[in-house]
Amino acid sequence: MQTSTVTLNVVHRLEDLALPAPGESSSAAVPIDGPRAYRVLGLVEAGFPSPAEEELRDTMSLDEFLVSNPDASFLLKVSGDSMTGAGILPGDLVIVDRGQTAKSGDIVIAEVDGEWTMKFLKKSGDAVYLVPANPKYKPIRPQRELKITGVVTAVVRKYQRGSGARGKGGGAGVSGQTDGG
Repeated sequence: MQTSTVTLNVVHRLEDLALPAPGESSSAAVPIDGPRAYRVLGLVEAGFPSPAEEELRDTMSLDEFLVSNPDASFLLKVSGDSMTGAGILPGDLVIVDRGQTAKSGDIVIAEVDGEWTMKFLKKSGDAVYLVPANPKYKPIRPQRELKITGVVTAVVRKYQRGSGARGKGGGAGVSGQTDGG
């Protein structure tokens, strides 16, 4: 079976690079000014199976890749299901940059009429809306006040061993949302 052969080839390539077993320390993660840099081994097809590329491409710091403005960024843990279509699930972490100016179409963390939420920001003329990515919720139009705290720049999801992957869509919001998600 081609998938097994590709998997074995990648495993052998990882062994050749002397990557450690889980729990062992390694030179595979090299500190670069604080953040860790991880080896980028190549590309993997997420669609139809194809031969795996097995060459060392580069090293990458996840901190530098995910956070462009560390002094103005923070993490929030997601709850609720109002961002289903954006692929943000309950339990995910979102990285929020409070230094960015929010534009129409950005996913934002906002305080709307005293309640916190995460939604798409939509501007139409003078009107401003917060739009969920789940059709069971309606857009929110601020009645009194809208404060944008920051722009969501990344989503971090950790898959738990034995619990199955949660990559089927899903949704999210920030605790305290007024629409239940």
